[in-house]
Amino acid sequence: MYLPKTSKSSGSGTLFESTSPSAHQPSMPASAATSGLAQVLVSVLKIRRPSHRRLRKAHAIAVVSGLLGDPHVAISLLLCAATTSAADGASSSCIKSYPRVLLLSSVHHCRRHPDSVHYWNSLVRTSSAGPDAADSLRLYSAMLALSAARPDAHTFSFLLRACELASPVGGASRHVASTHAAIFRTGFVSDVVVGTNLFRAYVAAGIVADARNLFDEMTHRDLVAWNAMLACYCRVGLHGEALGLYGEMTNSGVGLDEFTAVALLSSCAHVGALDLGMGLHQFVEENRLLNLFVANALIDMYAKCGRLDAAQRVFDGMSQRDVFTWNSMIAGLGIHGRGDEAGLIFGQMLAAGFQPNAISFLGLLLGCSHQGLVEQGQSYFQMMSSQFGLRPDIKHYGCLVDMLGRAGELKKALDAIRCSPWADNPVLWRTLLSACKIHGDVQMGELAMDSLVRMGAHHAGDCSLLATVYAKMGDKEGMARMRKMVKDHGIKTTPGWSWIEVVGGVRKFVVGDTSHKDTLEIYRKLKEVVQQAALMGYNAPEERHIVSGVAGMEEDWWEREGGGYHSEKLAIAFGLARMPEGTTLRIVKNLRVCRDCHTFTKFVSKVYGREVVVRDRLRFHHFRDECLNVSEYSKFLVMYPPEIPSEIGLMHNALPFMKVKLSRSLSLLVGMGL
Repeated sequence: MYLPKTSKSSGSGTLFESTSPSAHQPSMPASAATSGLAQVLVSVLKIRRPSHRRLRKAHAIAVVSGLLGDPHVAISLLLCAATTSAADGASSSCIKSYPRVLLLSSVHHCRRHPDSVHYWNSLVRTSSAGPDAADSLRLYSAMLALSAARPDAHTFSFLLRACELASPVGGASRHVASTHAAIFRTGFVSDVVVGTNLFRAYVAAGIVADARNLFDEMTHRDLVAWNAMLACYCRVGLHGEALGLYGEMTNSGVGLDEFTAVALLSSCAHVGALDLGMGLHQFVEENRLLNLFVANALIDMYAKCGRLDAAQRVFDGMSQRDVFTWNSMIAGLGIHGRGDEAGLIFGQMLAAGFQPNAISFLGLLLGCSHQGLVEQGQSYFQMMSSQFGLRPDIKHYGCLVDMLGRAGELKKALDAIRCSPWADNPVLWRTLLSACKIHGDVQMGELAMDSLVRMGAHHAGDCSLLATVYAKMGDKEGMARMRKMVKDHGIKTTPGWSWIEVVGGVRKFVVGDTSHKDTLEIYRKLKEVVQQAALMGYNAPEERHIVSGVAGMEEDWWEREGGGYHSEKLAIAFGLARMPEGTTLRIVKNLRVCRDCHTFTKFVSKVYGREVVVRDRLRFHHFRDECLNVSEYSKFLVMYPPEIPSEIGLMHNALPFMKVKLSRSLSLLVGMGL
């Protein structure tokens, strides 16, 4: 596997690195002289960032001493006001309004001095941290109208920061377009720093296509720009596109650093690209890029790609750990159904002096749910609030309901829903409905379905679940009602897709996929595989008539509409056709594996002697020569359980480290807000 040359982090080539306030402060004009008290004030304000109370004292000294007219003093006060903390009881609204007070008290100096852009940049910078991007744009307009100052690259960087933090529903796209127009008019469109922040702002506004067009049009793209585009793709969940961009990045010869590695390992984890992840692991070790955050990313990647042994080795070899390290290991064990081992790691975490957070308990509850450790799981749930003061959220309640439902404690699961703050959330009721399918409880299933209908949140999967319960009880009228509900409401199913990594890249398949250039070869191989599996005893799923009945289609609907061509079946056929004998097939799927595909995969493993690892939206399934290496307790108990929470993913663990630093002269933005 080809990996590019390394590019060590430097002041001008790192992305997502947190910076101190002084790193953003522009240098004073060399021609201006300061002396006496003015020089002391400037030095104190520059060396040590004061609290809000001390800043007000410095402001008072400047006013009494007549030094507010000194541009160096005024700029220093504004810069400190823009970055001061909320110490001494000052409210955030007071802090954000204070730079305006400073500006208004010296506005005539802003007009006289050509360097007054520093004043205005400080105001725009402070406003950029607020929720309204229009506020920063109004300050920009005021700068053009009230002073001789003209915008520079830092002005637009702060404006774009405001656009990036603005809510998409609050007109963020309009603000980005306005800022883009101003950048074009002032001739900064070719500036690599401004261009990088511009396409990041477009991504934050949800306009990914325009962001990529801007990136492609950049005449100079350094490592920072490439890393920014990678991080943007990760931010919006376009991990396939991120890996594709990495291919272009290697061809450009721009290099690779630890920030690139973190973003790429995140994408590898999401699509199950184990080989690429292992190559990156080797690369960062050989080039001494393996720091705490890269190691956390490796643990997450290996766990999500089904290699807990490798994740454990990285974990054991770390000389330094943080709470994200422990959470990654706990969550990895949890999604693999190893709740008892996750509990041991949790105990080690407490013994090491780390304070668990909500993510820690989410991993524990997942593991207990899969392994059937009901009492232990309930103990963890109570421990959150009683010992650590953490409030369980919807995901924790979802795991609790799932755990109780799997164990047959449907009444307790119902009580948990009704006592939770999210009694009107469809996720909890859908989880209960899934448990009713397991245990054949029609009455409780109808109660859950009625709740979903009342909330207007029911979909085809819910109807299929309840129809299955009716079928088990021989209730044809109930099945007919579900069929009528789907037909009358035009309910559609969630599209399913599967990823598989093969030599040369990662392929994505959807149900009944015909978009690939080698489609004919794939379907021929699938037909062959189905025939071989049938010879070993594979039959059509027993629930096929239920699904077709619910859909209101003819009896051959399953074959014609893709039931026989589910995305994981196409991925398996493609993997068998392209990968050498004995190679493990690793598949990532966005939905739960259906019973038929589970059975089919088991026969494929037996017929072809392959290990097959399937990661669905909740857990892993390991198949080895017909044997399913997964607890019988958790096998197919829930068709629509709570999804693996995104908080357990890599970007939650790694991005506090990934703070933007583009220190080419003055400042650039900080934080991706992921």
